[in-house]
Amino acid sequence: MSRSTSALGADSDGTVTARNRAASTPLDDVSKAIIEQLQQDGRRPYATIAAAVGLSEAAVRQRVSRLIGSGVVQIVAVTDPMQVGFSRQAMIGIKAEGNLEPVVAALTAMDEVDYVVITAGSFDILAEVVCEDDDHLLSLLNHRIRTIEGIASTESFMYLKLSKQTYTWGTR
Repeated sequence: MSRSTSALGADSDGTVTARNRAASTPLDDVSKAIIEQLQQDGRRPYATIAAAVGLSEAAVRQRVSRLIGSGVVQIVAVTDPMQVGFSRQAMIGIKAEGNLEPVVAALTAMDEVDYVVITAGSFDILAEVVCEDDDHLLSLLNHRIRTIEGIASTESFMYLKLSKQTYTWGTR
């Protein structure tokens, strides 16, 4: 997933959205080290992080607060959808016509959609969806996604098994 032209920000409900990278300030080495500590364990105590990065606990708390407030970092519980009642996940490849922004806005407004990217290649947009079952997925596709103005076609890639999901890619 490339984020070369946008940074991430989190809305009040925890939804991550793209925002202009020019508005971001570069991260120093200490902030990067804090992020890497949190990527290993989002519940790691500030005192432990402080010892690892060479700051006081209060300074780490303040930096983490700024990182969260600026949208650089989110601290959330990542679940396995299968274990919390959602037996169907799929990636939907979408070919669109015209301006992509209204299509993306409509997709991001749907509760079942947890990931949306504009892409180059065979599809204009990829959207990951989490549904209760196959009937829910079918209803979502037929009655909500395929009815969005500007969508020319969709292709569904249903997940059979989640083999890896990680957020520990570090910082640059």
